[in-house]
Amino acid sequence: MLKIQRTTDRAAIVLTVSGRLDAENVRELCESLDAIPSGAAVVVDLTDLVLADREVVRLLRAFEVGERIMLRNCPTYIRSWMAAEDRQ
Repeated sequence: MLKIQRTTDRAAIVLTVSGRLDAENVRELCESLDAIPSGAAVVVDLTDLVLADREVVRLLRAFEVGERIMLRNCPTYIRSWMAAEDRQ
């Protein structure tokens, strides 16, 4: 199950992701991001993320590197996977 809650935090739009984020529901996150006007500061808060698969981690990394999003409260295992992707 995935839940995405949209709020505003100072000058950024915050998408708080809860539950599991995988290939079956990543489209919901992409649609939420696409609904945000271009140029807006976007934070994806992963405090309540329970599980993410490798493809989602790659996507999050691509968004972060491309400065489309900033990750907040990113679990250690996701940062480890991202670092491993950078080394490849």
